[in-house]
Amino acid sequence: MKMEKIQLLNTRVNNVTLDEAVDILLQKVQQGTPAYVVEVNVDVAVKMEKDTLLRRIADEADLTLVDGQPLVWLAKLYGRPVKMKVSGSDLVPALLQKAAGQGRSVFVLGGTEDAAGKAAANLRRDYPGLVVAGALSPSMGFEKKPGELASIRAVLQTAKPDILLACFGCPKQEKWVYENYRSCGARITLCAGATVDFLAGNVARAPKVFSDHGLEWFYRFLKEPRRLFRRYFVDDLQIIPLAWKYRRVEK
Repeated sequence: MKMEKIQLLNTRVNNVTLDEAVDILLQKVQQGTPAYVVEVNVDVAVKMEKDTLLRRIADEADLTLVDGQPLVWLAKLYGRPVKMKVSGSDLVPALLQKAAGQGRSVFVLGGTEDAAGKAAANLRRDYPGLVVAGALSPSMGFEKKPGELASIRAVLQTAKPDILLACFGCPKQEKWVYENYRSCGARITLCAGATVDFLAGNVARAPKVFSDHGLEWFYRFLKEPRRLFRRYFVDDLQIIPLAWKYRRVEK
């Protein structure tokens, strides 16, 4: 049974705290019924406006979480406040910490081969009790290669992780998860994006002062200006007309 959601822009989200999200996910691991998690930030909301499949994936997710302080502010402005931002980079460590205490297993899927391997090694070091079932870095364009897709499914079905971190970036990860979460052998699957790079230590998390004031995106831009300029200063500015369009949507 999926939790009730509230409207936010062009999707519906779960109004939960970080601790509540962790508890819900561990309950789902215990229940054993496959489930998946989608994180919605400004970039995802903008993409959903033109991608109806991505919107459906977010709407149907067992947990759809608000990943970004700007969306928290918009929800408050609309009179439909959410409890807090629950970003993937906060959720994954909190979830794995509790999962380790229960002897649960995790599989890292995505990122470069270097990042996936480092992430797995760091997880073994940092979370005693957590079973690292494996790490795999698919090739570029793997989603269009039937042979590789079948190979990935076979690896996961053998590993049968309690928690699968799918880290391909949006919308590739969401669409792969939607097509595979029931059959890949994992109990819960998280669309985790850049989390693999944080776990690997290849990318530093933004200092708390940035994230608390909704500027985590700016910190990331300062670290990778060429790669992220278009995303943050061209594409994501579409959030302004979206915010106006959905200001009067019913709760």
